[in-house]
Amino acid sequence: MQLWVGLGNPGAQYALHRHNVGFMALDAIAEVHGFAAPAKKFQGWLQEGRVGGDKVLLLKPATFMNDSGRSVGEAMRFYKLGVDALTVFHDELDLAPMKVKVRVGGGLAGHNGLRSIDQHLGPEFRRVRLGIGHPGHKDRVSGYVLSNYAKAEIDALSDMLGAVAGEADWLAKGDDVRFMNDVALRMAD
Repeated sequence: MQLWVGLGNPGAQYALHRHNVGFMALDAIAEVHGFAAPAKKFQGWLQEGRVGGDKVLLLKPATFMNDSGRSVGEAMRFYKLGVDALTVFHDELDLAPMKVKVRVGGGLAGHNGLRSIDQHLGPEFRRVRLGIGHPGHKDRVSGYVLSNYAKAEIDALSDMLGAVAGEADWLAKGDDVRFMNDVALRMAD
């Protein structure tokens, strides 16, 4: 069993924020792979289902970004999962918009959701980094990540989320390179 966590902030006012692209990715995966309706568990929303032949739990913490690790840690302990079973989907300033990269471990790049998970579980979890681009100056970062995607970005965002959900079988199988390649190929069409 695997636990896939999407990072974001709860509430309709945050739904289209760049910081919520992790939530959006999980919603797309749940829809494409026919997951059960969300249940309120572990201070968040949990959905159960299968990606390919693998059982996957999707968790969207309702704790707000800065305290995501509390929700994730609770679920990991309940299911007795090791950190190797955890995948976190999150926004990434250091990647061009709509680029998708996967890595295990690494720095936190000032991301408070990742920092919170690191504090609860350590840094060696798999991350699906969903590029949002950088606004150009560090003083503009907070306003940028906490703003909605522009209308001109919505089609590309939909394409990226569809590609992530459509190629999620490779993630479930642990073939991160194939996942990244196939997502990139879908995005190039």
